[in-house]
Amino acid sequence: MTAERDRLAEAPSTRSPWKRWGPYVSERQWGTVREDYSAGGTAWDSFPHDHARSRAYRWGEDGLAGISDDRQRLCLSLALWNGRDPILKERLFGLTNAEGNHGEDVKEVYHFLDATPTHAYLKMLYRYPRAEFPYARLVEENRRRGRDRPELELSDTGVFDDGRFFDVIVEYAKAAPNDILMRVTAWNRDAETATIHVVPQLLFRNTWSWTLGAEADKPSIERSNDGLDARHPGLGPFHLSCEGRPRLLLTENETNVRRLYGVTAVEGPFKDAFHEAIVEGREPADRSSGTKAAAWYPLEVPAGGSRSIRLRLADRRSSEPWQDFDRVFTRRIEEADAFFEEVQRGIADPDARRVQRQAFAGLIWSKQYYRYDVRAWLAGDPAQPRPPDRSHGRNAEWTHLNAAEVLSVPDAWEFPWFAAWDLAFHCIPLALVDPEFAKEQLVALTREWYMHPNGQLPAYEWAFGDANPPVHAWAAWRVFQIDRKSRGDAGDLPFLERVFHKLMLNFTWWVNRKDAEGRNLFQGGFLGLDNIGVFDRSAPLPPGTLIHQADGTSWMAMYSLSLMRIALELARSNPVYQDVATKFFEHFLQIAEAMSRMGEGGLWDEADGFFYDVLSLPGGRQVPLKVRSMVGLIPLFAVEVIEPDLLDALPDFAKRLRWYLDHRPDLAALVSRWHVPGRGERRLLSLLRGHRMKRLLLRALDESEFLSPFGVRSLSKAHAARPFTLEVDGGRMEVAYEPGPSTSSLFGGNSNWRGPVWFPVNYLLIESLQRFHHYYGDDFLIECPVGSGRTVTIAEAAAELTRRLTSLFLLDEKGERPALGGPAEHLLFHEYFDGDSGRGLGASHQTGWTALVAKLLQPRRGPRVAAGAPLLDPATT
Repeated sequence: MTAERDRLAEAPSTRSPWKRWGPYVSERQWGTVREDYSAGGTAWDSFPHDHARSRAYRWGEDGLAGISDDRQRLCLSLALWNGRDPILKERLFGLTNAEGNHGEDVKEVYHFLDATPTHAYLKMLYRYPRAEFPYARLVEENRRRGRDRPELELSDTGVFDDGRFFDVIVEYAKAAPNDILMRVTAWNRDAETATIHVVPQLLFRNTWSWTLGAEADKPSIERSNDGLDARHPGLGPFHLSCEGRPRLLLTENETNVRRLYGVTAVEGPFKDAFHEAIVEGREPADRSSGTKAAAWYPLEVPAGGSRSIRLRLADRRSSEPWQDFDRVFTRRIEEADAFFEEVQRGIADPDARRVQRQAFAGLIWSKQYYRYDVRAWLAGDPAQPRPPDRSHGRNAEWTHLNAAEVLSVPDAWEFPWFAAWDLAFHCIPLALVDPEFAKEQLVALTREWYMHPNGQLPAYEWAFGDANPPVHAWAAWRVFQIDRKSRGDAGDLPFLERVFHKLMLNFTWWVNRKDAEGRNLFQGGFLGLDNIGVFDRSAPLPPGTLIHQADGTSWMAMYSLSLMRIALELARSNPVYQDVATKFFEHFLQIAEAMSRMGEGGLWDEADGFFYDVLSLPGGRQVPLKVRSMVGLIPLFAVEVIEPDLLDALPDFAKRLRWYLDHRPDLAALVSRWHVPGRGERRLLSLLRGHRMKRLLLRALDESEFLSPFGVRSLSKAHAARPFTLEVDGGRMEVAYEPGPSTSSLFGGNSNWRGPVWFPVNYLLIESLQRFHHYYGDDFLIECPVGSGRTVTIAEAAAELTRRLTSLFLLDEKGERPALGGPAEHLLFHEYFDGDSGRGLGASHQTGWTALVAKLLQPRRGPRVAAGAPLLDPATT
C-alpha cells in the first residue's frame, strides 16, 4: 500500500475527506445550456465569452487551473496579465460553434501534467504569450475559413515564436484534507527580462442572487494581516495565506449591470473589478470585504529564468504557513511517483509510462462539479426576471433532473457537461486508479435525479432526450471485474446489484421506445455517431418510415448479454437471479434472430458479408443503406463466453438453457456453436458464427477499407473512390470517406464519423476479439492485415490493433508522436484521429474516452501473444 492508496481508502470517511477538494472548477461555464435563459435556446449567443468576466454564473464557476470544494462553494484559481492584453486572463478562450470552421474549439495552449486520484498532488501547464493575445484574429480568420481548410490555432499566429512566452506551472499539494498548498511558477522563455502579473483569485460561487432572502446567508471574504479570511455558513472558515506582500483586492461576485445592460443606478462593485484595476488601471476601492478576492503579484522574470509565488488555503490559520511548504510538496510528489510505480508495474517502456500517467492526469483534471436543476432552470429564479416560456423547448420533459455531483466530463472546455456514453468509457481507466470513483459515476447516472421516470438515461445537456449507446451494463461489469482483481476477493456485489436493477429499467425503456414495430430491430436514432449515416439520425423521418439500425440493434444484443452476465454473477450468491439471467439470454436470441435474417427485413447482407441499416418505407418496402461503416462492425461487440464452472454452479439456468436450445435449434444455430464447446468446455454466445465473424474481419482488417495505421476507421476507405449515394424526393445524399475534419454540416459539423479513428469503438472491438479468442483458441486463424499473407490468432489481431492505437501517442522511429505531429514532451488526448495520418482532431483535451489508451498500455498478467505488442488484460477476467 502506498500513501495515496491509504488516502483513497480513507477518502469516504468524514474524518478524512481527501477528495473534498479537487479540480472541480470548469474550464468553461459560459456558452452552456445551464446558463442559457434565451427564448430560442441559443446558448452560445446568450452568454458569450465577452460577458464571462462581468456576469455572475447561475449554476457553476469556471477559471484557469481552478480547484474548489466538492459542492463548489469556495473556488481558488489563477488569473494572468502580460501587460498588453485587453482583458485579464481569468479563463480559457475559444470559438463558439458558429465561429469555428469546424465547430466550437478552445484556442489556448495548456496541458495537464500530473494528478493523483485524491488530488493530493496536481500539476498543469498554461502557455501565455508575451504579445497581445490575438482574440479578434482567431475569431475572424476561423470564421472566414471553410470546412475544407484546417483551423487556425493559437500557435499558428506567431505569438510563441522565438520563445516570446511564459510557461506558467500551477501545482497544488495537500498537507491535509482541508489544507491546500498552491505554487505558481512563471518561466520566461524569452531572451530578455519580462513582466507577468500573477493574480490568484479566491471566490465564492454566487448562490445568493437567485432566491429572495438568500442575502442573509451570503458568505464573505475579508482581508487580514497575512492574507484573506473566507467564511461560508455551510463550509466553515478558511484562511488564504499569501507569501510576500501582494496587493489584496476585493469585490463582489456580482453581474456588472452597468457594463452589460446600461443600468447606471447600481454602483457595484462587480465581478470584473480586478480587470478594471489591473488592465484598465482604475484605482480600486479599498474594500475590506467581498465575495471575490485576489492577490496581485507583478513579477519581473529574468530571461530564461523563473519566479514563483506560494499560497496556502486551510481551514485554520497557521503562524508558520511556509515552514513545511516545500517539504509537503516534495513528499506529495514522491508519493505520486510511488503510486504510479505501483499502477504501472510491468510497463518497461519509460515513454509508455509517461503517456499513461499524463492520460490519467487529464482524466483526473476533467472532474467537474455539475449543478443543474432543470425545473428551476425552466421556471427561472424568484429574485431574477422571469425567462421566456420554454415549456416545450430544450429538456422540458426532464424536470426531475436535479444534478449536484462531481462528474467526469469529456473535455472541461469543449464539453463541460456529462455525456452518458462517454462517461461509461471514462470509468474503465478510472477503475485502474480509483475504482470507487468509477463505481460512483455509474451509480450516479442511474439515480432517480438523473434517470427519467420512464427509464431513459440522460444523454447530454444539449438534449437529454437523445439516445446514447447503452454501454453502461458493459461498463459496470468491466469496472466490477477490474475492482475485483485489485481487491482480491469476490468483488463489490452490492455495487453490481444496485446498478443492475436500475439498468433493467433502462433496458425496458429501450425495448418499449426504440423498437417501433416490436420486431427486435431497434431504431436508436442519434446514438452518438453524429454524421455516420445518410440522414441526421436524430431528426424525425416521414410518417411510416423507419431506419432499422444495425448499430442500435447490436447495442441491444450487447446490452442483453452484459445484463445476463451480471445476473449470473449475482446468482452465485442469490439463486433467484438465474431466472433474470435466462430472460436476458432469451431476449438476446430473439434479437439475434431478427438481425441475422437474410432478406425479410434482416440486416445481414450475405453477398457483401456485412451488416447494413435498412430503410423501411410505407408499404413494406425495405431498402438496405449500403454504407460500409462502423455501424456494420458493431455486431462484433455482442459476444460473451460462459465458463463451464459457472454453468455447474447455476443448475437452474443451465437446465433452462438446455431446454430452450433443444426446443429452438433454429435460434441455437444463430448464436455460434453453443453445442460445440471451445477451449476448456467454454460456451460462446455471439451474434456471429465463425463464418460471419471472418467475413466482417475481412473488412475490418483490410487496409484498403477499415484498417488504418492507427486503428479501425469509422468508415471504409473504399468510399473514397465509391461514395454511397441515395436519391430521395428528388434530392441526392452522399456519404464519402473523409479521414479528417468533417466537410459536412450534418449534426453541427464539429465531429466526423466518416473516416477518422475513434477510441471507444476500437476499444470495444479489441475486447470483443479477446473474447472470441478466449473461446476459439489458437487454432482459429485469420489474415492480418488482409492481403499480407500473414495469418494470426484472434488474440494477435487484437494485439495488433492495440499496437496501432497506442502508436498514436508513443514516440516513433523519427522521435515523433503521430497524434501531435512532432516529438511533444507534453501530450494532448484528442476526441478522434485522422484515419490516414493519425493527427489528433476535435476537442483537444478529451482525455475522457481517449484515456482508454491508459488501459491499452496496461500489461496483462501472463504471456504476450505478439512480440513487442502491449496487451490488455483479458476481457474475460
